Amino acid sequence: MDVAIHQSWKPYVSEEFNKPYFERLVQFVKGEYSRFTCYPKGTEIFAAFNHSTFQSTKVVIIGQDPYHGPNQANGLCFSVHDGLKHPPSLVNIFKEIEMDLGIAYPKSGNLERWADQGILLLNATLTVRANNAGSHQNIGWETFTDAIIHKLSEEKEGLIFLLWGGYAKKKISLINERKHHILTSGHPSPLSANRGLWFGNKHFSKTNDILRQRNEKPIDW
Repeated sequence: MDVAIHQSWKPYVSEEFNKPYFERLVQFVKGEYSRFTCYPKGTEIFAAFNHSTFQSTKVVIIGQDPYHGPNQANGLCFSVHDGLKHPPSLVNIFKEIEMDLGIAYPKSGNLERWADQGILLLNATLTVRANNAGSHQNIGWETFTDAIIHKLSEEKEGLIFLLWGGYAKKKISLINERKHHILTSGHPSPLSANRGLWFGNKHFSKTNDILRQRNEKPIDW
């Protein structure tokens, strides 16, 4: 596994790269990719960091696992490659944006356009075996991504964290709430959204309101 990560992140993650757990993680992932079909493809494992640099990151969205269907995952949480059917959670994200901001539902589910504006689209686990949800959980990825969240909290100010669902909300313990903005809601999955825990959260307009208050450029959702 080639740890191809943008130079801007290296001062903040190099310590993790040198820890025994990360060396074990790399060996595990290499073995999985050599024996099984895994997602995302190797060059996209660290895509979240290569689209949003450390300096440009101003919004953080936390997912759990990459999509495990054929060629869906592209290294950004909730995002799929161009031309693919939108998974249910992504459909509900776009529907909420439509209601919140009056923006037409998009054709592409590729969220690189968000990441390039300084949104870190971070899955807690960065890889998965095809058709086997959660198969790469608890092998070290969460230790790495928790360290990233904590380092962002320590080193930056005024970040906006969008925490959707119970799993993401657990990450609050890693974030200094006095320095950063935390918006929480139910998960955009149909199970949560159909129970009234997602729609109407207005996280997209709220994010832009916070950015304007800070004299920063709002996100083009």
